Amino acid sequence: MTRPAPRAILLDMDGVLYHGERPLPGAATFLGRLAATPFVLVTNNPIRPPAEIAGRLAAMGLPCPDPTAILTSAEATARWLARTHPGFRFFAVGAPGLHAALGQVGFEDPQRADFVVIGEGPGLDFEQLTIGINLILQRGARLIATNPDTTVDAVRDGHHLILPGGGALVAPFAAATGVTPTVIGKPEPLLYEMALERLGCPAGACLMIGDRPDTDIAGAARLGMWTALVRTGRFAPGAPWPTEIPVPDWDLVDLAALTRALEATCPDLLAGKAPGAPG
Repeated sequence: MTRPAPRAILLDMDGVLYHGERPLPGAATFLGRLAATPFVLVTNNPIRPPAEIAGRLAAMGLPCPDPTAILTSAEATARWLARTHPGFRFFAVGAPGLHAALGQVGFEDPQRADFVVIGEGPGLDFEQLTIGINLILQRGARLIATNPDTTVDAVRDGHHLILPGGGALVAPFAAATGVTPTVIGKPEPLLYEMALERLGCPAGACLMIGDRPDTDIAGAARLGMWTALVRTGRFAPGAPWPTEIPVPDWDLVDLAALTRALEATCPDLLAGKAPGAPG
């Protein structure tokens, strides 16, 4: 049986659309081609809310999607907790974006929290670690991680930096308590499943585009999605493919090359005109 062609897209952002404040080759054209294609931008980064991300894309000169087309691991974590534990109480460690997402659907309560939620960004210190450990060991709170990335890339003052990711920040809580965290972001299924639900699309009819084999490609392949890797992130051109991860359907240097490949193999997927193309 021939596999049906994809009709919707999930698209990672950092390392695919931009580095720091610099848009990557082919990003503007690719986003412009999605005008008639169902899509969601998905990110493991829980720091910024969708509206701020949309503004950041616009500031880089990239076609700006509606914030409802952006799903962060913080938003997915908040929605999962609200769906499975309505009225939940939480203690969170991470940037203000995580606290804001959780606070829209739950109640921050460092004394009686049902969940200890660890994201990314500043906030982890000895006191925060002590509060979280005691909530888990003495009150039975569950440990939640927005994402498993041990490191993330950043640009400061024009210099590339590697920062601790959600996986690194949740590790002290897991080590001190012996508890394995529930992880929401890629490659775990929950973030993908929420994005597919938003699209109204089964996994087998959706294409996931990312720059990391271990999160973007591994998780999507596990769910039966089409997969495409662009080598504009840390996984550089020429790097050998990890043998434990399924080979993606497309493995190309950047979004410009992927656009050409999809035009040739899935012409109905990119039905929108390229920006500046004649009508």
